[in-house]
Amino acid sequence: MWTMDVFGTDLYYVVLWFLLYSFLGWMVESAYMSFCNRRWTNRGFMLGPLCPIYGVGALTVYFLLRGFEGNYLLLYAVGCIVPTMLEFLTAQIMLLIFGEVWWDYREKPFNYRGILCLESTLVWGLYTVGLFAFLQKFIAWTALQIPVRIGMTAVKVILFAAAVDFTYHMIQAKTDALPHSFAELRESVRKIG
Repeated sequence: MWTMDVFGTDLYYVVLWFLLYSFLGWMVESAYMSFCNRRWTNRGFMLGPLCPIYGVGALTVYFLLRGFEGNYLLLYAVGCIVPTMLEFLTAQIMLLIFGEVWWDYREKPFNYRGILCLESTLVWGLYTVGLFAFLQKFIAWTALQIPVRIGMTAVKVILFAAAVDFTYHMIQAKTDALPHSFAELRESVRKIG
């Protein structure tokens, strides 16, 4: 077992929770978009069934807000704000790295630059309440059902595969953003100058 303590929880369980949340986020996002598009839609950046932003988001919200556990009204209010800030930060990082954001709320009322909208903010609050009311309990229980020896091996294999998958797709995304010919490169430089 990884004995390093992270916010009062063993690192092994934090990593396992991260993977479970990333998988659940991928499932929900892909199912929702598949329903909207009326065809299968993989909403992950990677080929594998993980959306790491959901793992990061769920654990950030959990560790930042667990002091409010049980106060559902306060959890809802703060749960609207913290994930919205994470969504904004994620959009800024994506703009910096890729030059674009992979979602667009411009069609939604009360949106900000298409990267934030009131509807999502209100839903983040509901997700936060759901996370504390039952989801984290389910995730923690699920993690405890996996024998540690099997879990440790699975975590290492999944993290390695996800790192390779992420690196490959990151390189591919950055390569696709590069000019495809010398003429395109010259035109890009001319526009800057």
